[in-house]
Amino acid sequence: MSWNSLLWPRQLRAGNKHRRFQGLSRRMRELRMPKPQLNGACARESAMTDTYTLYGMAASLYTARVRSYMRINAVPFTEVKAGSEEFLGQIVPAIGRWMIPVIKTPDGAIIQDGADIIDHLDSQGFSKHPLYPDQPALLVIAHLFELFGAQGLLRPAMHYRWNFDDVNLPFIRDTFRDVLPTGLPPEAEEKAFLQASGRMRAATLALGAKEDVHAQIEHSYARFLALMNTHLDRYPFLLGGHPTLADYGLIGAMYAHLGRDPAPLQLMQTTAPRVFRWVERMNMAETFVDGAQAESGHELFEGTALPDSLVALLGFIAEDYLPEINAHIEFANAWLDNHPIQADINAANQETARPAMGFASFTWRETQIDSVVIPYRFYLLHRLQDAFDRQSANDQAAIRETFAAAGLEPLLTKRTKRRLVRKDSQEIWGYMVG
Repeated sequence: MSWNSLLWPRQLRAGNKHRRFQGLSRRMRELRMPKPQLNGACARESAMTDTYTLYGMAASLYTARVRSYMRINAVPFTEVKAGSEEFLGQIVPAIGRWMIPVIKTPDGAIIQDGADIIDHLDSQGFSKHPLYPDQPALLVIAHLFELFGAQGLLRPAMHYRWNFDDVNLPFIRDTFRDVLPTGLPPEAEEKAFLQASGRMRAATLALGAKEDVHAQIEHSYARFLALMNTHLDRYPFLLGGHPTLADYGLIGAMYAHLGRDPAPLQLMQTTAPRVFRWVERMNMAETFVDGAQAESGHELFEGTALPDSLVALLGFIAEDYLPEINAHIEFANAWLDNHPIQADINAANQETARPAMGFASFTWRETQIDSVVIPYRFYLLHRLQDAFDRQSANDQAAIRETFAAAGLEPLLTKRTKRRLVRKDSQEIWGYMVG
């Protein structure tokens, strides 16, 4: 989930502006099955004969993670802006809402959501190196970075984009043309930008980035940059010698907002140059081995023998994000108690999850914050918890020890009362847990 639901009025998000495509919408929702999975080099050779289409936005956090994967793994693709007639007239009706990123596969299947897109491309054999680490502890840690990158970094990402107009605004106004309908006259374009940016500013406040916490946000993010810079001074990627789900999870915020918008870009380049080098490395279309990669090889860390710099990053996530996700789980469970939901996710009247459920209060760095509860983060949390649940008892014990040492064990055990699942490009509250 992104803040797309706040970017455009409901009429455009639902595709109502393009009623002539509603019949097409019903047909396209029956998305075609992807090609059968092939293994190894055969899959890459077969897949590379065709081109994917990526619908997104240069400034989009969620598009950035997909683009990074596609570039690094040499997925042939063309990127089409989300303001195009093709996207608004065909893709929006097909998925039922204005949401990016979306890909169209060479055989015409439409897939929405960054996690699902990357999983699909991985299943087609594109990954040059394993996307999901084989070692149980690293696998769960990779999912942790996916969750933190897509949700835990939203507050600094939005703060540094929308609260530095003196530096950012000309750039943001220009880059937002990606989501504006093509061919608008200047007056209409400015009006559309003001409407879209106004919604984004409201979303920034909804995330808790109010003026009285700006200093804490900046102090916290500076500390994160310092910890990450220390780690990347020795290792080219988060979990060792090649990119994994951890890197693709984190790159969205660290590139599209914090490594591209002028104000945070300057901060990153001047205070955390190794982080900036990683951002560059994660966006390279060509095969290039820099010094850090040459020294480390392609191997990941061994088991639970994690370097101190990675342990420090895990501890930061516990301090920075655990209070919020705990409060959001508690809020969601209370909300679910008060909103009985059809248990059959295949039922025609099944309720889709709302883009925002309400606001949860929690203490963050000695400051009381109210932040919007976004159901999509539970989808990513469940992916982490599923990865943990699939492990053997011995591996689970080792993972618990690692997470407990960092203060993160509640992420393994604290559950929502229902699962959030995805069906027909929508988030839906599914079956009861336990």
